[in-house]
This record gives sequence, C-alpha cells and structure tokens, in this order.
Amino acid sequence: MTGPAWPARYEIRVDSVLDAQWSDWFGGLELRSDGTQTIIFGLIPDQAALYGLLAKMRDLGLCLLLVRRLDPPGPGDQDRSSQDHGGDGRSGE
Repeated sequence: MTGPAWPARYEIRVDSVLDAQWSDWFGGLELRSDGTQTIIFGLIPDQAALYGLLAKMRDLGLCLLLVRRLDPPGPGDQDRSSQDHGGDGRSGE
C-alpha cells in the first residue's frame, strides 16, 4: 500500500479573520481573508506537520471549515495556490 506523496499543498479554511502577521506562527504558510474566513495554504512537508498545524488551530479555538489537499502543479505551471485558494477549485473555467 502506498500513501500520498509528501510534501503536499493544502488549503485550510477557518471561520475567523486572521491577518498576514499569523503566517510565521503557521510555519510560513500564506494567509488570505475574504472578510469572514481565512484561507491558509501552502506546502506542508508531511502528515505530522499537518497534524501539528491542525493542533495549533484547535489551540487558538478556530472553527475549522475545510481541509483540502491540492493537486501538485503540473510541468511548466507556476505555483497554483493563488488560483486554488478561491472559487470552486476549477482554474480557467
């Protein structure tokens, strides 16, 4: 049995507004807010780091809305996290 490849890109949404100053606390991941939710996304090195990140969110009392593993960028693609963090996940449609 083979597991998913690591590192992996994730999108995590919480029902709180956090500003970009929290990025360091979340291991340098990118944070964006839409006014009611915060989207935390970026490359997570392994499953232990993902669980650690979720534990930090729990410790802050954040309401977790979504945890989504994103597709890796294809050959020649730039980091697609700026496209993947919004909308319905379909880029260019």
